[in-house]
Amino acid sequence: MEFEERLRDRDAWSIGDGCSAERVLDLLSTKTAFLVIRECFYGTTRFEDFAARIGTSAPAVSRALKQLESARIIARAPYREPGRRAHHEYRLTGAGEELLPVFLSLIQWGDKYLQEGRPPLSFVETDSGRAMRVRVTADAAPETTSGNIEIRLNPSCGS
Repeated sequence: MEFEERLRDRDAWSIGDGCSAERVLDLLSTKTAFLVIRECFYGTTRFEDFAARIGTSAPAVSRALKQLESARIIARAPYREPGRRAHHEYRLTGAGEELLPVFLSLIQWGDKYLQEGRPPLSFVETDSGRAMRVRVTADAAPETTSGNIEIRLNPSCGS
C-alpha cells in the first residue's frame, strides 16, 4: 500500500482513536470473543454449548456474549424447552454475518502458515464444492453468505 501525497509524512498526521482496526481489536479483544463468533458461524446458539466447544469458563463466555451483544454483533432470543425455564439463544446479526470474510481470512492465513500438513477443515461453496478463498480485489464479485458455505472435515488431517 502507498499513501497519497498529503499523507506520506507520517509524523504530520494521526487518526488517533478513529482507527477502525483498533476499534475492531478492542471489540474482539479476547480469544473467547472471537471463538464465540466462530461458534456462531458453526451453528452454536446455546450458552452451555459455547462454553463446552470453546473450552473456557462460563464467566468468560458470559462476558464475551455480553460484549458482542452490546456491539450488536450477536442478538439473543428466548427459547424454552418443555418443562424447563426460559433460556436464551445467541445468533449473529447482519453486522456479525459481515465478519465472515474476517473469520475466513484468519483461517485461510492460519491454514497456510500455521498448520503442519493439511488443515482440519475445508470451507467450500455449497452448490459447486469449490474451495472458498478470501482475496483483496477491486472486482465487484457477488459476496457469499455463511449459509452458502459447507464445512468439511479433511481426511488424514493428522489428528
